[in-house]
Amino acid sequence: MLRLLAFSFLSTAFCFTACADPAPAAPTTTVAPAAAPTTPETKPAAPAEPAKPATAETPAAAAPTQPTPPAAPAPVKVSYNRCNVDGPYIAITFDDGPHGANTPRLLEMLRQRGIKATFFLVGECVAEYPEIVKQIVKEGHEVGNHSWNHPNLLKLSAEKVEDQIDRTHNVITQEAGAPPTIFRPPYGNFTEKQRQWAHDKWGYTTIIWDVDSLDWKHRNPAKTESIILSTTHAGSIILCHDIHKTTIDAMPSVLDKLLAKGFKFVTVSELIKMNHEVPPTPKAPKKTLTAKPEAKSEDVAKAKSTDKSKVAPQKKTTTSSKKTAKG
Repeated sequence: MLRLLAFSFLSTAFCFTACADPAPAAPTTTVAPAAAPTTPETKPAAPAEPAKPATAETPAAAAPTQPTPPAAPAPVKVSYNRCNVDGPYIAITFDDGPHGANTPRLLEMLRQRGIKATFFLVGECVAEYPEIVKQIVKEGHEVGNHSWNHPNLLKLSAEKVEDQIDRTHNVITQEAGAPPTIFRPPYGNFTEKQRQWAHDKWGYTTIIWDVDSLDWKHRNPAKTESIILSTTHAGSIILCHDIHKTTIDAMPSVLDKLLAKGFKFVTVSELIKMNHEVPPTPKAPKKTLTAKPEAKSEDVAKAKSTDKSKVAPQKKTTTSSKKTAKG
């Protein structure tokens, strides 16, 4: 009996203790997945943004352009009869020499005035007077090819024309110490095709003239002077001949009066270097006949009424005539 009571007491005490202060349950934790450690100083790099398509605000890189082809070179001018220059520059030329007496006399006149001229030499004269050729070059004048013995080149075969020019080219080169670069055909007779051929073969520029003194024709110093002074303009190339005494006689007055007019003498090649091409003047548009404007309807009506008021009605005239006939 006592045992039963003791057991009951112990059981009751245990229950009371368990209810009054239950033992704490074991903590349960959940393990988070491992992550890369981060610190406030180093943040992970943000992912790169995808490239945006080109828009009007952000144009794409320009496509490579094809290189522009070089412009075609301007055609080389192979002939001159005058030049377009800025300033009062002219070139005086002497053909058919050198002459044994006249050319040295002319050189003295040019030297005294500080004038440079151009001499178109005949090959057989160069061979006869080589010392005069050397003097011409030494004093700063220009020399050019004028054929071997002054024939009309248009009447020769191509082979003979080449011989005329080539023999003279060689003898001038020998005596002057340098090849000539300009050519004047006798009488100015040389076709466009021949001028291009002479340029391609010898590098020649063909020189004609725009002032012809006609000294070879009239042999009159006063006429030579009058023609040159009245027809020379800036850029002119003057044609004279130093084989005529009358031409040399005219030169002191001609040269002095050209200088007094303000002209400046240069060689032909120097004049060509000053040349500039002048664009062609545009043609004025043709006048076209314009149609007469149509009259307005009210103007037509007014004109008709005016015409009627000036002319008596035809009917009244007819009626009165009938009455007169009857009466």
